Order: sequence, then structure tokens, then C-alpha cells
Amino acid sequence: MTDYSDVIIIGGGAAGFFGAINCGIHNPNLKITILEATNQVLTKVKISGGGRCNVTHNCFNPRELVNNYPRGEKELRGAFSRFQPQDTIKWFESRGVKLKTEEDGRIFPITDDSQTIIDCLVKTAQQLGIKILTKTPVKEINKSELGFNLILKSGNILTTKSVLIATGSNPLGYEWAKKLGHSIQSPTPSLFTFKIKDQRIENLAGISFNNIHLELRIKQSKKLEQKGALLITHWGISGPAVLKLSAWGARILHENNYNLPLIINWLPEYNLESIKPELNKIKDSVSKQKVINFNQFNLPKRFWQSLVNYSLSNGDKIWAEMTKKEIEKLAIEITRGEYFIQGKGIFKDEFVTCGGVTLKEIDFKTMMSKICPHLYFAGEILDIDGVTGGFNFQNAWTTGYLAGIAIR
Repeated sequence: MTDYSDVIIIGGGAAGFFGAINCGIHNPNLKITILEATNQVLTKVKISGGGRCNVTHNCFNPRELVNNYPRGEKELRGAFSRFQPQDTIKWFESRGVKLKTEEDGRIFPITDDSQTIIDCLVKTAQQLGIKILTKTPVKEINKSELGFNLILKSGNILTTKSVLIATGSNPLGYEWAKKLGHSIQSPTPSLFTFKIKDQRIENLAGISFNNIHLELRIKQSKKLEQKGALLITHWGISGPAVLKLSAWGARILHENNYNLPLIINWLPEYNLESIKPELNKIKDSVSKQKVINFNQFNLPKRFWQSLVNYSLSNGDKIWAEMTKKEIEKLAIEITRGEYFIQGKGIFKDEFVTCGGVTLKEIDFKTMMSKICPHLYFAGEILDIDGVTGGFNFQNAWTTGYLAGIAIR
């Protein structure tokens, strides 16, 4: 059985829906179909932000916004000048979805329920007459003289003039892109936590720091570092600074099998040379107090005790008994402590991939392939990924929007 649609979107996620809807708004006469392989659409929207859906981020300057994308920064600059977080907010609010901005800049629906976003997208698609087919996996895409033939797993064939592939990090999407002439940047995970087994942070799960400095020790000359909040976990470390570093270091960490030294400065306002005089001052002013009991740096008490026990030959020492060598050791532990990453953990259920369709093969004004006419891409299938905070969804909305308005 053969059926025809003017436009077929493969992938019922954020990018696919946004592409289909904006195509329908700008081209009301086109017959548009969304194909979703599983039994449910928008599953990533459902689980994102702990089930609240972190829609976007309140960064409204495209120049600043692109700094949150380890890959895609250059290409998204122009794209964001045409559709950015402000436009996302207006788009949803004009359809009755009120949004709120939290202290860290993340934007959520005021309902704190991702279903609000799902309902809005599904309802808008239905109002536009867009056909949504679930449990409809595509087996093969073949280019034809008139457009494309899509062979479904069921054996049915769909024909269409234009195809938008928005399959996220699904390997099938990469296969189809490759078959249609595209090259793929090898997909590897991005946004993950670090597994670290180390006596200095053992049994300290739950202790958090507002601001620390992380640096990956790598042979390459380029330095990879991040500042921000950190959380000690049962398996190692997590928090915004770790997730950002994992995103920028995704390829290097992958190449090194997630085994690399990590330098942590627990007090980034100091360096090794500036902290030593401070420690000596403490030694002079509270000489009779136990080192383990006096911590003027406002570090968490149990963490301070752990560093002191690790640095000194005797954890019960008073400050007056500290040797020059022990002052040096404690200074190193505070500002240049070396830990070893022994694998990656996961960041909740939100899996982000670095890699995908090579960006130079895409026209970012239209999201159309430069290699295969009438073939479009949007979302995570492209070699674009953002840090945590709503940036990956903004990539989906922007690239979906640009593809949608360009498809004819």
C-alpha cells in the first residue's frame, strides 16, 4: 500500500513536532505527517527537568546564548537571530502556556508539569490537520525523481516531496543521513557525571559547593576547565560544573575511555601561592586549636576534616605543630587536589549526544541539506549539543522552526 504526504517528519520529539507545526502554520495547504516509531510522542519532553520540562533559558542575546553549545556555536549564531528563547516564550504563551523563569535562568511552565507542553504541541498539530502516526517505524528512505519513498517496517510505502529527519540520537537517523550522502561525526555521550572513587570524598555524599573550579588534565595544549556548583555523590561528583565540563570534554573523555586526571580547586578565589600565607596566618593566630576543628574558609565541616586527615600525618595536630611540608600539602589539597575520573555516570534520564550530521553540510537558513535537495534536519541528529539548562530544547525549537518555515 502506497500513501502520499507533501511533507513527512520522521521523529515525534520536540524538533519534529515544532518543525511540523511551523510548516503547517506557514503552509496550510500542505499534507503533513509525523512518523513516530514508538507508541508515544514527545517522550523526552515528558521526562525533562524532572518531569517539569525545562523549555528554554532566559538568555536573549544570541552572541551570549551560543556560548552554551560546545558544538554548533558558530552555526547557531545566525539561527538564534531568527528564533531564540524570547520567540519560544512568545510562541508558547500565545497558545495559552504560561512560563516562569527560575533563579538560575531556566524556564518552565507555571504548572511545573511537562504534560502542559506536550498537550500544547499535540493539540496545535491536530488543529492544523497534521497526521500523527505512532508505532510506525521507518525501515528505509530512498530518493526518487519526485522526492522520497519511505519504506515502513510494516511493508507499506509512503511517498513525499520533502523529508525532515528529527530522530535525535537514534542510530537509524544517522544511517539514513549517511545513505543520502551525509557524513556523520561519531556520536558520543555528553552531559554526564564523573565516577571517582577516592578516600577524600568517600562517605561524603550529599555535600555541595556553590563554586569550585575544575580542570581536566590532558596532553593537548587546549585547557578544559569549568567553574560552578558541585555535588559529591555516592559514585563520585555531579552538579552544573561537572556537567558543563563533561559536555566540552565529551570527545576527549570518550577517546580516553573516561579515565583522566581531574584537578579540583575547592576555593577558586585562591590559588596555591595565595592560600599558603592564609594558612600560615591561621597557624599564628589560633596556634593551640586543632587543625581539624578550625576552618575559616567556610568549607563544609566533614569535607574539611577529610582533607585535613588526608594531608596531615596526625589528624589531631594543633595548628602550631603544622610543618612547612604539611602546610604545602593542605594548600595543594584545597587548590590543586588531583582526583581520577574512572568512568561516567548518567545525568538523570536526560541523555544528550555529542555528534551527528556534519554541520557544514547543512544550510542553517533553511535547515535543508546542501547535498540532497528537499531533505531537512532538526534537533539532536545534528552535531549540536548544549549544556544543561534548557539549551538543548532551544536547539530543537530553533532548528525545527527554521526547517518548518522553509519546507515547501
